[in-house]
Amino acid sequence: MRFYTKQHRYYCGIDLHAKTMYLCIINQRGTILLHRNIKAKPDVFLKTIKRYRKELVVAVECMFTWYWLSDLCASEKIVFVLGHALYMKAIHGGKAKNDRIDAHKIAVLLRGGMIPMAYVYSKKMRATRDLLRRRMYLTRQRAQLIAHVQNTNHQYNLPDIGKKIAYKANREGVAERFPEEAVRKSIELDLKLLDYYDELLTKLEHELSLAAKQHDADSLFRIRSIPGVGRILGMTILYEIHDINRFQRVQDFVSYCRLVKSARESAGKRYGSSGKKIGNAHLKWAFSEAAVLILRRNPEARKYRDKLAKKHGKAKSMTILAHKLARATYYMLKRKTVFDMKKFLNKQTG
Repeated sequence: MRFYTKQHRYYCGIDLHAKTMYLCIINQRGTILLHRNIKAKPDVFLKTIKRYRKELVVAVECMFTWYWLSDLCASEKIVFVLGHALYMKAIHGGKAKNDRIDAHKIAVLLRGGMIPMAYVYSKKMRATRDLLRRRMYLTRQRAQLIAHVQNTNHQYNLPDIGKKIAYKANREGVAERFPEEAVRKSIELDLKLLDYYDELLTKLEHELSLAAKQHDADSLFRIRSIPGVGRILGMTILYEIHDINRFQRVQDFVSYCRLVKSARESAGKRYGSSGKKIGNAHLKWAFSEAAVLILRRNPEARKYRDKLAKKHGKAKSMTILAHKLARATYYMLKRKTVFDMKKFLNKQTG
């Protein structure tokens, strides 16, 4: 957990919403100088803070509406701090809770150096990262359509389709398998949507690939040097990391990837682990997938996995493999090298 500890003359805490924002500005002594609810518009915000902006720092909780405020502060050269939503428990405590109280609490935490910081993603690559995440959502929708066709086939106890309908060439005659007209129409809808998703995703993936090469072709090449990591997986890792230099240690990076457990201890006693949802779920998925894919057509990697499985069990061996791949990726990007299978298998990375 990182805290913002720099000193300023004025501290502004904002409880930000889609249409409104509650501002609280305090000085170094903690005296409230301004407490106001305003419209969430750039001109209104700048007019409100005009008197204090030269020596002001602005903090807001990491919710879905922070993009425009971060970009505005960057263009106006106002210091901006993004608070980590899961760590900012002080905001949610207390007997009473409203926008006025929350804004004041954020300002007080900021003044006291107790704002847990979230990463402010660069505007340059942020929209493409969000588009890539949207692509993952659409892919899951497509998978649900395939599952519905297969489940309906089992529901009526029909013979197995036999071919993977994920491929367009294998969908011919699938709807005709169902004798009832209403069921057949339902399957036809699924198949038409699958055709549309295929066309849409193919075009989208091509556009994402072009954008990734423009943003950071060098890092993408290094990530894709890992056996089994293809175009989509490589772009996911690239855009979710953004800048490897924001992680001072490899331990910070693998923790961000949700590949380590955080122990809960008190008075020398351990009470299990916590913080499973703190970190990047997309990187957790990406490295878990990479751990599976590196085993394909790779006897050396399978032999190494089998060795881990004998000692830790099959499930944990895959987690260890994903953890090791994340460490390797960290050092590849830091040292500007490509993946080395011999080094990966024979000794600890780093």
